[in-house]
Amino acid sequence: MTQSHLRISKAVIPAAGLGTRFLPATKATPKEMLPVVDKPAIQYVVEEAVSAGLDDVLMITGRNKRPLEDHFDRNYELESALQKKGDAGRLAKVQESSDLATMHYVRQGDPKGLGHAVLCAAPHVGQEPFAVLLGDDLIDPRDPLLARMVEVQEQRGGSVIALMEVAPEQIHLYGCAAVEPTEDSDVVRVTGMVEKPDTADAPSNYAVIGRYVLDPHIFDILRKTEPGRGGEIQLTDALQQLAEGDKAGGPVHGVVFKGRRYDTGDRGDYLRAIVRLACEREDLGPDFRAWLRSYVAEEM
Repeated sequence: MTQSHLRISKAVIPAAGLGTRFLPATKATPKEMLPVVDKPAIQYVVEEAVSAGLDDVLMITGRNKRPLEDHFDRNYELESALQKKGDAGRLAKVQESSDLATMHYVRQGDPKGLGHAVLCAAPHVGQEPFAVLLGDDLIDPRDPLLARMVEVQEQRGGSVIALMEVAPEQIHLYGCAAVEPTEDSDVVRVTGMVEKPDTADAPSNYAVIGRYVLDPHIFDILRKTEPGRGGEIQLTDALQQLAEGDKAGGPVHGVVFKGRRYDTGDRGDYLRAIVRLACEREDLGPDFRAWLRSYVAEEM
């Protein structure tokens, strides 16, 4: 098994952002801890990594992010209180987060962008391919995107990014990829990338969403990558270099995702994600859907 085809076991989750779009809720609470129904958003992301076989998780944190570590740690006082009450159901939910994966943490320090956050993972990752999961994108567990990306990386080597077709007028909100087809209908070869292009300049309507499986050569490129859009070190800029030619760490492929994705990075989409997930819950869905129908009918 060559270096670029080592079995992937490590996931990196950048979580150092300030969450300014959710102020004042995120003044003292990390945005990743905001609840999506009854679990913090970050737990969905860790669960996704574990479901894809990645049980070694490094979280890139920053100041005021200690609640993230506490959530995935044991809480003996709470567990003891629930045990004494005989509340086995809630006890299992509390213990679930601390038993999910082997968790590690490193602070980013200065918030210099996603590329810099990924670079902070280099000492932990070493020379192995690894996954990066962004906490703003929640992928429905019934649509296993990350597992497919890992499969493609193991078959083809190099790096793999997640792509989703969006309306042309929305492409300026995303990184955008220029692509060529492959023999697999859901896999494309990425020939170029640009961060948040103007609609007229976008090479396609394939948007980069928050899942990556990266070859470790990305670290060598990130160390030399100058700040780009927004004055930050952009992961997109480094991937653009990997996509060019036959550089070590390439090629770059994209998995085109057509499943269910919940965007929790925007206030409106965050609320819509909660409604969608609550409606699909067996314990909450029937009553909540009935109330929602009644509420909509009254408002109309």
